[in-house]
Amino acid sequence: MDELTEQAEHDARILGRSLGLTRRQLLAATTGMAAAAAVGLAGGHTHAHATPAAASGGNGVLVPPGKRGIILYTVRDAVGRNPLTTDPSLPSGFKAVFEELAKMGYKQIEFAGYNQNANSPGGNVNNVAGAQLLRTWLDDNGLEAEGNHGSIPSVVNDATLAQFDAQCEIANILGFGHIGTGNDPTRSSYLADWQTAAEVWNTFGERAASHGLKLYTHNHDQAYSFLLDSGPLDAAGNPTRSSGLRRLEWFLQHTDPNYVYLEMDVYWAHVAQHRYQSFTAPDGSVVEDWFDPAGLVAEQTTRFPLFHAKDGARNDSAAGYSIVPFGAGDIDYTTFFQRIGAKGYHNAMYEQDNASSVPMASPSMSLENAASSYANLAALRG
Repeated sequence: MDELTEQAEHDARILGRSLGLTRRQLLAATTGMAAAAAVGLAGGHTHAHATPAAASGGNGVLVPPGKRGIILYTVRDAVGRNPLTTDPSLPSGFKAVFEELAKMGYKQIEFAGYNQNANSPGGNVNNVAGAQLLRTWLDDNGLEAEGNHGSIPSVVNDATLAQFDAQCEIANILGFGHIGTGNDPTRSSYLADWQTAAEVWNTFGERAASHGLKLYTHNHDQAYSFLLDSGPLDAAGNPTRSSGLRRLEWFLQHTDPNYVYLEMDVYWAHVAQHRYQSFTAPDGSVVEDWFDPAGLVAEQTTRFPLFHAKDGARNDSAAGYSIVPFGAGDIDYTTFFQRIGAKGYHNAMYEQDNASSVPMASPSMSLENAASSYANLAALRG
């Protein structure tokens, strides 16, 4: 998809959101060019958008205000809190949490599923009517939903295509720009399994595009370990050595850049840098190879529309890092954002898996960490 086509798709989605239409409904009523021309007449908020060529992030701001987000997994304790049995001064459920996050300055939300405590306003919102209610609360607080860590089917058939279409319809109600998963395409080390995954993801990526969405996969450190694709076979017939390609590097090379995208978890990418520094070549020699997360992104930066801005403090563990509030760790985010190119294009979602307990356990800690982490994300200059 060229830049003009991508802009038209984006603008059509914005108009659909303003009119309360899905992309399919909108395209049935107008052409993409007419939709783009009408955007200026439509009310409501829109997705912050900057093309790679035009983005500048004025005044040295590395993550523009409209691109500062949070994945709700970070504050899952607050989303799941029972308002009938906990301190009434503590936000509980999606509605109250959205209000708190908007006050902090966040503009973007990434969901981690659609479940909350049944006693929270709205009750069970994991359905179409619930999505419509969630959208109302997002709009009321000037928030934009960018994606969800859902489930991408591992096989393609009529049932899984229908299941995926239903996810996409929910995504369109919520106004997503992207739809994805919190899992790697496959956790296998072997080339054959990654070949299968690439075929599946190309199919669902094209399907997502028909709904006006970008399909993305979220990485963990193992996805940047070396692919076993050569050398002697083991007893099960699997290769035991590597040509030197990392799993996600191969995946990027063998999936359609128009349909398949990545959300780099910057923390896990740095754990991979620490853990996976050499591979056994086909001839049996050990080859050192240092992983450069920012370098991988810079090579094809528009394939990484989303990041998890998760910070880590160096330690002596096998992972090399422990998860800490954003800005309290040792990952050099200033240099990272300076190096990846397309300034202002990427959506940075703050994540902290242990936000409710680090630096100390407290019913309010996850939201306190969200506030301080937003300030540190906003302060990045370069």
